[in-house]
Amino acid sequence: MAVFAQGMKTVMLLGLLTGLMMGIGQMIGGQNGMVFALGLAAVMNLGSWWFSDKLVLAATRAQKIDPAQQPKLHAMVQELSRTAGIPAPALYLVPDPSPNAFATGRGPGHAVVAVNQGLLSLLPERELRGVLAHEIAHIKHRDILISSIAATIAGAIMMIASMARWAAIFGGLGGRGDDNRGGGGVVQLLVLAVLAPLAASLVHMAVSRSREYAADAEGGAISGDPNSLADALLHLHQGIAFRPSMNESAGTIHHIMHPFSGGSMLKLFSTHPPTEERVKRLRAMAPGGRR
Repeated sequence: MAVFAQGMKTVMLLGLLTGLMMGIGQMIGGQNGMVFALGLAAVMNLGSWWFSDKLVLAATRAQKIDPAQQPKLHAMVQELSRTAGIPAPALYLVPDPSPNAFATGRGPGHAVVAVNQGLLSLLPERELRGVLAHEIAHIKHRDILISSIAATIAGAIMMIASMARWAAIFGGLGGRGDDNRGGGGVVQLLVLAVLAPLAASLVHMAVSRSREYAADAEGGAISGDPNSLADALLHLHQGIAFRPSMNESAGTIHHIMHPFSGGSMLKLFSTHPPTEERVKRLRAMAPGGRR
């Protein structure tokens, strides 16, 4: 039920992004600029999605883990993948002392789960299993694709906003006659150029947080032990704060835990929900958990 609710929330947020993009395109005078920006953003983001596994693995210097090296780890991935009903993803090790993990790839048939060396050093086997279940849930839900779609639309909005800024400087785009050439039209374009990227970024972050909640819920169901992931998240929250990543590309990769996720206003600008809220929801899923 929780997974379905988060899925519906994601659909609504993507619809909001699409509506925002269409409204901005109309405001700045016609569809040509909107179509061009969408096309360019789609090529860039969907290209990144198609080659995401190769790009991310190269950036993190990840190495494929041979089953003989980590037989228990491979056995866990195989078992959890069977439970999830998807092919087992390839397993990689990132030489990073910060405890974290991520999933990447085009879909269940072309997927990768990568774990940092710090994760294997920090977590006991039970909690490691919960983290792997979370990443497998991302693969099952095709969250890499969903994130790419959200990034494509948000990127298009930002490009359109940039066009609006230049239109304000040079007197409009010509799609709405002379209205944009007056002082009021220029002010509108400048306001649009500032607020549109902010709005797109906020919705994009909300999509990301929604997918994290869904992966937590599905991961808890796949592992059969939601508390294992809850305990892992608490350890990761402390571990990452104590030992942040030394990898320069870590900020561009969607890990299971982000060091800057938090509450209040900070939550709106974070890709991840607050750890305490994630843990609370997972505890409620467990047998006898309080809702």
